[in-house]
Amino acid sequence: MVWDSRRLIRLLWPLVVEQLLAVTMGAADTIMVGFVGEAAVSGVNIIDNINNLFIIAFTALCTGGTVVVSQYIGRGDGANARSASRQLYYAVIMAAIMVMIPAMIWRKEIIRILYGAVEKDVMNAASIYFLVTAGSYPFLGIYNACSALFRSAGNSKIPMRIAFMVNCTNIIGNGILIFGFRLGSTGAAIATLTSRIIAASVLTFMLVHNRSPIGLEGIHRFSLNRFMTARILNVGVPSGLESSMFYIGRLLTQRIFTSFGTAAMAGNAIASVINSFSYMPGLAFSMGILTVAGQCLGSGDVEGARRNTSLIIKISWLTLFILSGFILVFLDPLIGIFNLGPEAYAMAKAFLQVHCISMALGWTFSFVLPNALRAAGDIRFVVFVSTITMFAVRVSAAYFITFTLGTGPLGVWIAMGLDFIVRSNCYLWRWKSGKWRDKKVI
Repeated sequence: MVWDSRRLIRLLWPLVVEQLLAVTMGAADTIMVGFVGEAAVSGVNIIDNINNLFIIAFTALCTGGTVVVSQYIGRGDGANARSASRQLYYAVIMAAIMVMIPAMIWRKEIIRILYGAVEKDVMNAASIYFLVTAGSYPFLGIYNACSALFRSAGNSKIPMRIAFMVNCTNIIGNGILIFGFRLGSTGAAIATLTSRIIAASVLTFMLVHNRSPIGLEGIHRFSLNRFMTARILNVGVPSGLESSMFYIGRLLTQRIFTSFGTAAMAGNAIASVINSFSYMPGLAFSMGILTVAGQCLGSGDVEGARRNTSLIIKISWLTLFILSGFILVFLDPLIGIFNLGPEAYAMAKAFLQVHCISMALGWTFSFVLPNALRAAGDIRFVVFVSTITMFAVRVSAAYFITFTLGTGPLGVWIAMGLDFIVRSNCYLWRWKSGKWRDKKVI
């Protein structure tokens, strides 16, 4: 499978737009809920963090599905590509239901375990938002799976267009429900649920009527192919464990902010939203690497996988460097959008100043390069490194710097930067060693 610069650009730019639209959806909830009050913002933010943990199961399955389908497409094996596509669709639905039910039933207990004693008004906002958004998990899983299938075939424009539709639906719904019906965080959750239902339905319809190697024709006739599902799980389960460890570690450090009060929580929430706009292009490039490296390796073109990965890494690093610099220059007006109090405002600014520097230097090698290793089937090394660095560096250092050195919640963001540096060096060593060349997926 030949990937020249023009074909790479056609794949990558819609992915960047799609990821920016995804961030816009989360930011729209935060900005619009921000007019309700800091308690609502804090409640939405902590549930967004928990949601990221629970949706890891089907997000990881989508990664496994992308790698397997991409390699079959690269090999020219349409029949097995279609079989893998159907198995991915079934798998994400089952995984989503498995995490949705306990999330809805034990939502308050989950919040208390992860965040300790939060203020009553924050708990009320968080509990309702959690209940409604948990109901959207199956639809979000389908949305992610179908989008991943289109990307596996090198078609990133359709997921981009659907992401635009999702954003429009969500923002309009927010406006009506938050300001028109004055439902606050509940309104934001309902708008999110509605937009995900629509997106999942549209994408499923498109793939059911698609006769390409990613088509889902006959999806209603459920048939489990254990052999194909195992191949997806061989990549998806380790990816899920890795991502779960990442978010567990993140939640453990987020707990620090609750001990410093609502202002620290709100400052962290807004810093996270602003920062996400800078690294989302990086997520797009990491998704592109799964498709490009996967198709190259499926066709046996190891050199093509190495060459294109190197090019995408360079583009990603330059993009994140520029965006981080932009955020540093325009910090004050960016934070000012969110209607924060003086204390939360000062914290958000300090958090972003630290993080933009570390992200510009190490984020690409920490989160984009590992996807090239996943596409090659070198998933165990990725899991090992990410798990060790998360707990030995990010979590441990966050508590040490925050409480022992007395930096306050800023220590969490400093520790995050240290984590980027350590893991990026590990992944660079592995890639240069060439040991990933001996791994097999299909």
